Amino acid sequence: MEARLNLMASPVAAKAFKQIVAAGHALGESGLPFATREFVNLRVSQINGCAGCVDMHTKELAHAGESAVRINLVAAWREATVFSEAERAALELAEQGTRIADAAGGVPDEVWENAAKHYDEEQLAALVAQIAIINAFNRGNVMTRQPAGDYRVGQYR
Repeated sequence: MEARLNLMASPVAAKAFKQIVAAGHALGESGLPFATREFVNLRVSQINGCAGCVDMHTKELAHAGESAVRINLVAAWREATVFSEAERAALELAEQGTRIADAAGGVPDEVWENAAKHYDEEQLAALVAQIAIINAFNRGNVMTRQPAGDYRVGQYR
């Protein structure tokens, strides 16, 4: 597959996406565990069909020492026994936050309240930002048909 557009070759798009990358890096200071952030990124990317981001986040998780079982079961996390209750709450919030167009009322209160049981306000803020950021990346990549498979761990740090 060939990309429709090289976003990083456009001065305007490159500048915008570099700011989004910087926003994502800032979330590393939130206290939200790296694995949780990456599992959220992976699940949202799966939902949105963003092959480039699926490639990236599976490789980042593997490099960080996550097991192939946990990485592979993100797509079926509800039935999997390998995720903590906190991770499950983050994945549910990520799914609901990604699919807001499918639900008339947005993210249901019970989903938010469950996440709030496991994460403090700073971590919840980071989760909301993480979900928004990965959705932005997914949409840009999917619209421009960015190919997948060549990502190298740490490539965008």
